[in-house]
Amino acid sequence: MSKKILITGCAGFIGSNLVDFFLSKKYSIIGIDNLSTGKIKFLNDALKSKKFIFKNEDLLKYSRIKNFFSNVELVIHLSANADVRLGPEHPKKDLEQNLIVTSNILEAMRENNVKKIVFSSTGSVYGEATEFPTPENTFFPIQTSFYGSSKLGAEALISAYSHAFGIKCWIFRFVSVLGPRYTHGHIVDFYKKILKKNKVINVLGDGNQKKSYIHISDCADAIYKSLKYFKDSINIINIGHNQFITVKQSLNRIKLLMKSEKKEIYQKKIRGWVGDNPYIHLDIKKLKRTGWKPKIKILEAVEDTVNFIKNNEWILK
Repeated sequence: MSKKILITGCAGFIGSNLVDFFLSKKYSIIGIDNLSTGKIKFLNDALKSKKFIFKNEDLLKYSRIKNFFSNVELVIHLSANADVRLGPEHPKKDLEQNLIVTSNILEAMRENNVKKIVFSSTGSVYGEATEFPTPENTFFPIQTSFYGSSKLGAEALISAYSHAFGIKCWIFRFVSVLGPRYTHGHIVDFYKKILKKNKVINVLGDGNQKKSYIHISDCADAIYKSLKYFKDSINIINIGHNQFITVKQSLNRIKLLMKSEKKEIYQKKIRGWVGDNPYIHLDIKKLKRTGWKPKIKILEAVEDTVNFIKNNEWILK
C-alpha cells in the first residue's frame, strides 16, 4: 500500500485517532475537516508532524477540494453527520453530509485517478435486523433512520463507482465506537445528565436496548488489518465486538465511575427515538479471518471513555 493517504473528517473522534494511527505507521496524510463538529485540539500532535497537512474546507464545495486528491493512493472517508437521533428534525442534513459529500469524494477520486477508498458505514444499515449476530449478507429490512438510509445510499454509490471506474473499496459497517476523543453519543448524554442538578436521570427507551460497542484502538487495528487482507474490488466488512451490553449496564457503570446515586427513570418503549435499533450485534467472523480480535472489553471501553471526558470536560461545551 502507498504511503500517501487522504482522510476526511480528520478532526473528529474516529478521524483524529486514525490520523495518529497511520502517522505511527509512517504514512503521509492530507486531512480535510471543516471543524463544524471536529476539534482542532485533537490534531495537536499530528500538526507537529511534517507528514501531516491539514485543510479546513467544506466537502460540499467540490471546486475547493478536488485538487487535494492529486497523487493520493488511498482515501479514508469518515466525514458524516453522525447524529442519528436528530435525523427527523433536519432530513436534508443526512442527504447532504453523508450522500452528496460521498458523491463529491468519488468524483474527486475519479478526476485524480485515485483507485482505493475506505468508507465508514454503519450497522444501522441493517435496520430492524432479524438475524443476530447480523452478517454482512443478511436480508435487508426497511430502513428506519435517515442516517442509516444515507449511509446505505453512499455504499451503493461507492459500489457503482467501483464497477464503472475500477475503484477498490473497503466498506466498514461499524457499531458505535468508544474511547479517547469521543464527543457525542450515549456516554456524553448520560455524563451531562449526571452533572446537572436534577435528582433523576431520564433515559430514552426502556434501558434494555442491546448495543455492541467497540474501542477506537480495536477499530483502527481492524481497518488496518482488513486493508492488508481483503483484496476484492468491493469488500464489505462488519466491525464490532463479540460482546454486547444493555443501556442499563452502560449507565450503571457510568454512574459508578462518577459516584452518582441518581435514580433512573425509563420510558415504557423499546426504542429511545425514531430510528433507534433496540438490538445491534454484528457478526464479525469475516473480520476475524484477518487474525484480528477485539482486545478491550465493552465495559472497559465505557470506563476509558468516561475517564477521557473527566479529563477533558471542555468537549461538553
